[in-house]
Amino acid sequence: MGLTLIKALTASSSSSLDFVDGTSDVVMDNTYNEYQFYFVNMHPATDSVWLTFQANAASASGFNETMTTTYFRAYHYENDSATALEYQASSDQAQGTAYQCIARNVNSGADECAAGELHLFNPSSTVYVKHFHARTSGNAAYEMDTFAAGYINTTSAITEISFKVASGNFDGVIKMYGMG
Repeated sequence: MGLTLIKALTASSSSSLDFVDGTSDVVMDNTYNEYQFYFVNMHPATDSVWLTFQANAASASGFNETMTTTYFRAYHYENDSATALEYQASSDQAQGTAYQCIARNVNSGADECAAGELHLFNPSSTVYVKHFHARTSGNAAYEMDTFAAGYINTTSAITEISFKVASGNFDGVIKMYGMG
């Protein structure tokens, strides 16, 4: 089975974009085994912010589910002054409840933004934790390819996903798809 577009949300000076099962035609239940979110031209209002996400279990509030995650990145400066492939301890969590970073240091210039994808596996399971992985591409004075992965440590069904930048507002489009 291929990808099925469920919902596209557009941020216009928004503080967050939230996908909530059962509202505005959003489906996040056992209809699909995997949910994919694609971000297009995520453009913050302020410099050097992180694009992040968090989840809510069914009947929960506050977007504060416990996660264990890892994060690494590769980058290359436009002026060729620096390159790196590195683990970023400050962007991962060990049983944390913060919003998880999926892109670091996204800037606000007209030629700066981030794009990428988040895959969430079997969020409706009431037996297993919920695994995810994300990959983003962003640019400031450099191109950065980032990878985040982990699990949401709950056996309750996940029914809500929230995306935001670490501070301020942002523009961009996030599309939610179901697969399988």
